[in-house]
Amino acid sequence: MLLKGECIEEYPDDTPYPSALFLGLFEKIPIHVVASFDKVNSIVYIITAYKPSLKVFEVDYRKRRKS
Repeated sequence: MLLKGECIEEYPDDTPYPSALFLGLFEKIPIHVVASFDKVNSIVYIITAYKPSLKVFEVDYRKRRKS
């Protein structure tokens, strides 16, 4: 998912490591994954994965709806 997914949001101020929101497809279902990367130890941490809601995201699942 992360290798083939698209980074749609970055969170450079997250601690202890910067993180990002990725969009990918699993069996044609859109999935969001939030992950962070520890550059020193070359470790990727998966924080969460979920099916995005159209109540929160636009139809392309890339941009948040304006509230």
